[in-house]
Amino acid sequence: MSAGGVMPSGSSRLPRLDPFTLPVQFHARDVAADEQVRIVELHRKRVVMRRSIAGMRMAMSLPVSNYLGVALQIVAPDDTSDGAVAVVLAHADAALAVPLFTAATGVDALTQWRAWGHVLGLPLLVADADGSLREPMRSPDAVRIARPQARRRRGSPLKRRRPRILARRRASRLPKAPRIHREEREIIARS
Repeated sequence: MSAGGVMPSGSSRLPRLDPFTLPVQFHARDVAADEQVRIVELHRKRVVMRRSIAGMRMAMSLPVSNYLGVALQIVAPDDTSDGAVAVVLAHADAALAVPLFTAATGVDALTQWRAWGHVLGLPLLVADADGSLREPMRSPDAVRIARPQARRRRGSPLKRRRPRILARRRASRLPKAPRIHREEREIIARS
């Protein structure tokens, strides 16, 4: 299977990870590693990859924020397998990409693609035939929400509107000689 996952021995099922049961540890295919296998630990905030190259063991820990997004790829059919649809945690360096899900049809892959993007907080991407990644098409009436930016006082248009000191609340003060009313009749409204 060229989607990156390693087939479990004695099983004909494609690898499947559940995005809602993180952290998870699994084996993935790595062409450069000894035995062509690497161990991947996936957490909500980081990815740890362990592999051995020429007998030297190594571990790489990367924050999930370093990844470009969750990509949907089409795996072309070859002599050993039929075509498939793969959900991959995409990185700028293709060697650091992590396969998350592989399916024979696109219906299951779309559901997993959205779930992984939501759980990891990464954008959803689509891989083109040449391997480049892009955001999926959006409808013209869709509203795009960006992350809120920190408020800047110096370059803000509100700076020239009013002095900053007037934006504060003024503390109330009691008079130096408070009025004391004695021997007065209290007026009470009764119905």
